[in-house]
Amino acid sequence: MGWWFKIKLWQRVLAALVLGLVFGLLMASVMGQAEAAAWLDSWVRPVGALFIRLIRMLIVPLILFTLVSGIMAMGDPKRLGSLGIKTLALYLGTTFFANVIGLVVGTVIRPGVGADLGQAEPAPVPEGQSFWDAIFQVLGSFMEIPPENVVAALADGDVLAIIFVAILIGAAILATKAEGEAFGNFFEAGSAVFLKVTHWVMEVAPFGVFALVSHTVTTQGLESLQAIALLIGAVYIGLFIHMVVTYGILIRVVLNLPLVRFFRGILDAQAVAYSTASSSATLPVTITNATDNLGIKKPVAGSVLPLGATINMDGTALYLGILALFTAQAFGYDLNLAHYVLIAVTAALVSIGAAGIPSASLFLLATVLTTFGVTPEHTAIIVGFILPVDRIMDMARTVVNVTGDAAVATAVAKWEGELDEKRFRDPAVI
Repeated sequence: MGWWFKIKLWQRVLAALVLGLVFGLLMASVMGQAEAAAWLDSWVRPVGALFIRLIRMLIVPLILFTLVSGIMAMGDPKRLGSLGIKTLALYLGTTFFANVIGLVVGTVIRPGVGADLGQAEPAPVPEGQSFWDAIFQVLGSFMEIPPENVVAALADGDVLAIIFVAILIGAAILATKAEGEAFGNFFEAGSAVFLKVTHWVMEVAPFGVFALVSHTVTTQGLESLQAIALLIGAVYIGLFIHMVVTYGILIRVVLNLPLVRFFRGILDAQAVAYSTASSSATLPVTITNATDNLGIKKPVAGSVLPLGATINMDGTALYLGILALFTAQAFGYDLNLAHYVLIAVTAALVSIGAAGIPSASLFLLATVLTTFGVTPEHTAIIVGFILPVDRIMDMARTVVNVTGDAAVATAVAKWEGELDEKRFRDPAVI
């Protein structure tokens, strides 16, 4: 087995993703979609489910320990203010560009024109909020960040609450100096231990990615994709443009860092994001790639990345914008410039509150569609039309979300003097 470990992990993961796609399509063509899906569900998918459980197991302790130890490494809690402002500004800025790109792609490609919605089964969706209700909900969610019960927040995996508690603990350890040193050493050791466990779990990644991708491809089937192929193509094109242009400009032009090296350094995280369609589940892998491959030090990796997994949903914002235009084109709603602005702002707002789990954003669509008066019946038809194959698009937009997290973390790290550029430019270590 020595030859296996001589292959770079990102190469093994990428090969597993491609093989999973091929294997899933091959099984569906040989056995038939229903039989192949049942067989894979029994014999292959459990491997993917095990991998997801392993990386989800690491989310809470990894955030808590790396963030506390990262704040301690800053040496001055006042730096949190500068780091936080830059992080939020970048996340909001990239989301703005995602909105613009999504609306441009939706306008140029026009995926809703001539769409056959006759076979769509209406799906029950929550009632859409008004524009101002969406704003107040986002503001209200931030007001509820401090947890009433710290243990319950840890048990529930409430990422924002864990970040809040970790910041308080890290700042308190710095403030108490010698008295808090022993407690600080506990978090330093915990950070090293859980990063090592993450490395071990990542050795399972090629098998987990293969299982998840092959199962997804088989259950979706090519026939179900044909009716919605133009929309899927528009979403993938928009996401690719945003990832290459927006993040490319940030990394190559603004930061003057090698772009190919950046993408190569996060290939593991991108592959896991594509297979799991969950930013939250990918977080331990993203943190490991950021620290080991990109040279982002703990103060930034431990704070910017968990926050990004919660509020940075560029792919979701872009997706919701394209879906809004798809709906308008399919049903003949007339849109003016004001509608475009409202769609962009509302998509950005609801994307901030989107859960980092598969297909969560699809049920936020109702709020975006209220901006130009789409009826509940039409909303239900659109969701029913998209839901069967939403996973294929969700996988791609999760890749963009994770890539955006890493790009913002790289920018903040460089501006804060927390980026090891030599490590960034060196070949990937995992």
